[in-house]
Amino acid sequence: MLALPSAPAPAPRRQVLVGTALVVAAAASLVGGMTALFLRFRSVAIDNGELWVPKDVKFSMVGANVMWITLLPLCIFAQWAVYAAKRGDRAHTGVALGLSGLMALAFINAQAFIYATTKMPVNLGTYSVMFYALTGVVLLLAIVGLGFTIAAAFRYLGGRTSDREVVSAHALYWYAFATVFTVVWFVVYVTK
Repeated sequence: MLALPSAPAPAPRRQVLVGTALVVAAAASLVGGMTALFLRFRSVAIDNGELWVPKDVKFSMVGANVMWITLLPLCIFAQWAVYAAKRGDRAHTGVALGLSGLMALAFINAQAFIYATTKMPVNLGTYSVMFYALTGVVLLLAIVGLGFTIAAAFRYLGGRTSDREVVSAHALYWYAFATVFTVVWFVVYVTK
């Protein structure tokens, strides 16, 4: 007797990856809108003949450049975690996720260094409010990314080695974060 072939396997569900893509799109929209507002306020201040950055406000470009430079190895380590996870290499996945977390901590530390050395009051004017708002949102996104790194490490190294989607979503988050921060770095720290 002939039988019908079995049904095809269901398509893989990608809730974590799709959810991460939606969060990344929302975060990019938020930071993009705030950056546009920062540029608008700067343009109005310059057109009115005012100083955009107050005279006595100086911040370390070393800290800003450290934040920007840490994103390249962070993205490389995140991709290394994806590569190792696809091959079932738990040790290298763990090392890559650990190094990603270390780079995220370096990023957060550099932003804290800028806040500590700038000593600019929040209520100094439009510049200070926009500076702290924009860099604060980016700092919050970095802290969320660090939490995502920790969650991905616990989930993958905890035994769910067949579920590589969380490691791929982790890499997607850091790629998008690096892109968004590059724009903020250029607008806020380089062009001032």
